[in-house]
Amino acid sequence: MTGPGRAAFRAFVRAHHPDAGGDPAEFAAGLARLREPPSRFDAPVRFVTRRRGIAALLARFRRRPPRVR
Repeated sequence: MTGPGRAAFRAFVRAHHPDAGGDPAEFAAGLARLREPPSRFDAPVRFVTRRRGIAALLARFRRRPPRVR
């Protein structure tokens, strides 16, 4: 199961289960909502360029903080 954690799922079932006085249609709709996978594609896409080769090596050493003894 994906989505909310197990505790949240169990709390929903306890509160809305038809045997505990909940509405069967609302319970079925809630289960469907909880069981659907979360959307991974709703965030904006960022492209990052990285230096490679000798340029990356030099950049790594340039950003190094000074040593203090």
